[in-house]
Amino acid sequence: MGAYDEVFQASVDDPEAFWLRAAEAIDWHVAPTRALDAANPPFYRWFPDGELNVCHNALDRHVEAGRGGQAALVYDSPVTGTQRTYTYAQLRDEVAVFAGVLAGLGVTRGDRVVIYLPMVPEAAVAMLACARIGAVHSVVFGGFAPKELAVRIDDAAPKVIVSASCGIEGKRVIAYKPLLDKAIELAGHKPQRCVILQRPQAQAAMGERDLDWADAVAGATPADCVPVKATDPLYVLYTSGTTGKPKGVVRDGGGYAVALTWSMPNVYDVTAGETMFTASDVGWVVGHSYIVYAPLLAGATTVLYEGKPVGTPDAGQFWRVVAEHGVKSLFTAPTAFRAIKKEDPDGEYARKYDLSSLQYLFLAGERLDPETYRWASELLGIPVIDHWWQTETGWPIVANPAGIELLPIKAGSPTVPLPGWDVQILDASGAPVEPGTDGAIVVKLPMPPGALPTLWNDDERFVSSYMAAFDGYYLTGDGGRIDDDGYVYVMGRTDDVINVAGHRLSTGGMEEVLASHPDVAECAVIGVADPMKGQVPRGFVVLKAGVQRDETELAAELVQMVRDQVGAVASLKDVAVVAALPKTRSGKILRKTMRGIADGNDEPVPSTIESVDVLDALRPVLRREG
Repeated sequence: MGAYDEVFQASVDDPEAFWLRAAEAIDWHVAPTRALDAANPPFYRWFPDGELNVCHNALDRHVEAGRGGQAALVYDSPVTGTQRTYTYAQLRDEVAVFAGVLAGLGVTRGDRVVIYLPMVPEAAVAMLACARIGAVHSVVFGGFAPKELAVRIDDAAPKVIVSASCGIEGKRVIAYKPLLDKAIELAGHKPQRCVILQRPQAQAAMGERDLDWADAVAGATPADCVPVKATDPLYVLYTSGTTGKPKGVVRDGGGYAVALTWSMPNVYDVTAGETMFTASDVGWVVGHSYIVYAPLLAGATTVLYEGKPVGTPDAGQFWRVVAEHGVKSLFTAPTAFRAIKKEDPDGEYARKYDLSSLQYLFLAGERLDPETYRWASELLGIPVIDHWWQTETGWPIVANPAGIELLPIKAGSPTVPLPGWDVQILDASGAPVEPGTDGAIVVKLPMPPGALPTLWNDDERFVSSYMAAFDGYYLTGDGGRIDDDGYVYVMGRTDDVINVAGHRLSTGGMEEVLASHPDVAECAVIGVADPMKGQVPRGFVVLKAGVQRDETELAAELVQMVRDQVGAVASLKDVAVVAALPKTRSGKILRKTMRGIADGNDEPVPSTIESVDVLDALRPVLRREG
């Protein structure tokens, strides 16, 4: 047995002992005497008799251990041309003061605070300040549309909202205050106060309920950490529903702190004093877990980057950040790397910087196509680790556990289930399938610490969304298989499986083939309705920068490649070259929306879309107009 097998087996044989041992890595106000309360499935509770404060664990305990002078957070903002480093002592002091601001506004344990901020240090400060006083934060991605923000305000019912005058998306300054004002106008629930961070790029007009961040902190008294139950909610994070109200994923503080603290050395191989750069946004789960909480819980240094992979100002910014801040592990989404690859296919920017500190590249958020994997591996010469998890799970389900042992990498697989995650593949009837057979990816209950205990004020929807399909299992909503070596292959959402004349085919498999063509930067394959076959696949490809090709000739090559590698049964006959693919702000391609438009439906535009213009430009192609 290898080191991974041993650790995994221990987590399966005696989860109680495994997680109680993991819980010893953090400070408890009242140490838990048991790990799991399984009295009311599927509502499992971790460390039910424990009490702690997550902010104390992320900041104060490191200062008390004599590491207050170490860098905790590095703010790197190419869009404003600023960099700022906060030591653990400085960050603790700023958080304590802002916690005092919130307490002074009447925020107490269990109250909600909505945070609607760009990628600035104050976003992390506001989150940690909530945790410090036992309030529940709900971060909404900065610049989200007023209607979407209003829905979240109504669901979370915050006492206070923390926002800023503006955010900066690439080269555009987006005024947040008018969006916030409109959202509050639309919402039934009205917050008592709004704290507004005035940024030099745009001044916000202030109203009666608004308080200037700078004025507020100037007159505030620092607040101490308030111990709370391990099972109390730390935050609510909404996952976008394209219809109806979004789902408020609840995260409990105790299980989350234990799971994240365990994951930093074991999955990401980052320990105290080392630097992690997670290029995401605090509005997403990746930002909550691996920009803010996990690196600080581990005593590491985290980089908070305000910019894009390309265009702010160039495709070399990730490399610059790595070189300047001595980054050991870089974590981002495959879409960021496809953007860099498209702008700089030969990797010239990477050669301009000293990347000797960088030991790992972690990718998650969508499937890592083999071509992007190959490009990044060859360019960097370090392990490129695909891993798979969800907003709901809070930390990785399947990964290559770099800190335990680096397992052989198989392109197309995020490797193996991590301790605590009993991943299985079931067929439509709920029966387990043979290795190598596709089915629904599920997790046998209970899920480990850190996963959602329920949805905010909606136990019923928690059960119907995740627990009802297969009794005793969490439904991930993804399809895939596990091979003979126990490696998991995630082939995409189960609705990415199309049915062509009775054959069930994964569009992910076809995308893999299209992405391997030397001229293709990225691609999407969707199944569209067909009167003869039920569904047929259609491909959409974006070409690498500088590629000039006859589109008909290229389409013929791509169709032939799919025929050769997937088979004629794939029936892919239609590939269009497009300028860009519509995506969410976190980089997921909006396949469902594309499919709806192609099928002639009046498809709602998801609230998470990055650029409506891209979708509008694609509409006639999808509808075959003109």
